[in-house]
Amino acid sequence: MIFQLTDQLIFPPPELAGEEGLLAVGGDLNTERLILAYSLGIFPWYGPGDPILWWSPDPRLILEPERFHVSRRLARTIRQGDFRVTFNTAFQDVIKACASVPRRGQQGTWIVDEMVKAYCRLHEAGYGCSVECWQKGKLVGGLYGVRMGRVFFGESMFSLVANSSKVALAFLVDWAKERNFEMIDCQMKTAHLIRLGAREITGREFRERLARAIRGGTEL
Repeated sequence: MIFQLTDQLIFPPPELAGEEGLLAVGGDLNTERLILAYSLGIFPWYGPGDPILWWSPDPRLILEPERFHVSRRLARTIRQGDFRVTFNTAFQDVIKACASVPRRGQQGTWIVDEMVKAYCRLHEAGYGCSVECWQKGKLVGGLYGVRMGRVFFGESMFSLVANSSKVALAFLVDWAKERNFEMIDCQMKTAHLIRLGAREITGREFRERLARAIRGGTEL
């Protein structure tokens, strides 16, 4: 059963999502609704021309900062200092790059203009976060997501130069470790993230850990 959202600021319980994780359709991307969605472990994901679709997959892929695997190659790249990494200095540029950079095996993007505008508003409200990777003054990689309490909800990353997005992720993990973050939400399973140390947990465990991490959160 897929729930139809209205203008009322409410979501059905995430555990009622279908087998693939789809929970609801409709509503809007207002900042208040997005904050409520993420606090419940729900996120929007849809394509051009589609209605807004809301997801809460089970199992859920997460990356616990202490489990992040840094390969020898990545460690060497970081030590060489070819990249300069910043936080929250070019959020709009990062999300637009994530939307426009071609991905192997994919056509088009789910980061439609409406999503770009919505997450830029989240950034202005203090929830949307980005990590930027620079080389010779040019933005060559990065990632963005949503921070809430002691959880970072990863949304997307891009790379124009080899390993640049991995470097951005490594810096995010260090940042999360320093702040005693519970986890980085990776949403759905990919082989790439599994190799980096991510693992799947049940939706129930995810929601329980999310609730604790938000209650015991840190300053934005």
